[in-house]
Amino acid sequence: MGHVVAPPPASRGRTRAAVAAIALLAAATVSGGLYAALTFEDDDPPRASAPQAGVSPGGPGGPVNVAEGGQVAPLRRVVPPDVLAVARKPISPVQVAKVTRISGVRDVVAVSGGAVQLQGRQVNALAVDPSSFRSWTPPGTAKKTDLWSALAGGQFAASPAAADQLRLNRGFPYPVVARTVSTLTMGGSGQFGLPGIDMLVGRDAGTRMGLVPDVAVLVNAPGADPAKVSAAVTKLLGRGTNVVNLHEGRYQPPPGDGGRPGSYLDLYRQAARSCRGLSWTVLAAIGQVESDHGRNAGRSSAGALGPMQFLPTTWRAYGVDGDGDGKADIMNPYDAVPGAAKYLCANGAGGGGQRLYRAVWQYNHADWYVQKVLNLARAYEARYR
Repeated sequence: MGHVVAPPPASRGRTRAAVAAIALLAAATVSGGLYAALTFEDDDPPRASAPQAGVSPGGPGGPVNVAEGGQVAPLRRVVPPDVLAVARKPISPVQVAKVTRISGVRDVVAVSGGAVQLQGRQVNALAVDPSSFRSWTPPGTAKKTDLWSALAGGQFAASPAAADQLRLNRGFPYPVVARTVSTLTMGGSGQFGLPGIDMLVGRDAGTRMGLVPDVAVLVNAPGADPAKVSAAVTKLLGRGTNVVNLHEGRYQPPPGDGGRPGSYLDLYRQAARSCRGLSWTVLAAIGQVESDHGRNAGRSSAGALGPMQFLPTTWRAYGVDGDGDGKADIMNPYDAVPGAAKYLCANGAGGGGQRLYRAVWQYNHADWYVQKVLNLARAYEARYR
């Protein structure tokens, strides 16, 4: 078990130096670099914030109970981020609205952030709305309702790298140095899917800590070329903004926990490999027709559900546990897309030609549907060849 390390005494001058450093998204943190330096000077020394509900004062001692009062909305869908942009100043609502109008962009979320000191190390933190932000994280993390409830209750979440290197333990309180010094309890750990981000807090906690409001945006653009979306975001947000294409190899998670595809496009490609002869473009076309790549994954008039719109009876026969969490979830794209590949393959899709036509027809018994899917598949092939 780890232990809580209290911060060393500091003079007013040394404290000011720390404050000048903690309000920027740092270039070197626990799990690797981020992108921007956003300096935020403050002439006042940090001050202890009021204790949070369910959080014990800092210092050595036994674990405290993880808060159970935080309320979070249930997970409805997964929204893999394709682009992350970090600015040098708050991103305005007008700018966020313009990002949403970039071709191919479907979802955008703005978050507050900054670098803080935790266990004597610099850590990049984002302040988020737990109910909405959970869908932007990898599915294994998104499903951890206890983690998101802890965030809603004023606690923090850490990446596995930070939890390991800083010897953090769930249920223990830790002093966090920002524009104020707060004592926050670690409510859980999970992969965030964002390079250089090692800590999440709720919006209220972020405000009390003095994190920079709306300093970053995450962009979801399923099916679009992430390099082109990155270029458009860079042009829109201007010089000094660091825009990261999360599909670049250096930002891909390592194999193992969290090493899953980062977007629907990647997921279609990976799932198609399970069926020899099946092109990923067919899965992408079906995903677009059925749910607009997860955007409309609710129950249809026929009773179909999820991003690939399976009938529950069909899902019971062809559902796949694609993310290895022990459950085949019709609503989870990491399960539903490989499930669609399995269903198509069982109906002969890997044979191409008329066999592919009949397999898609089995998905939806209508010739217009088959023709629409195959035309879209050809369009994907032309765009990404």
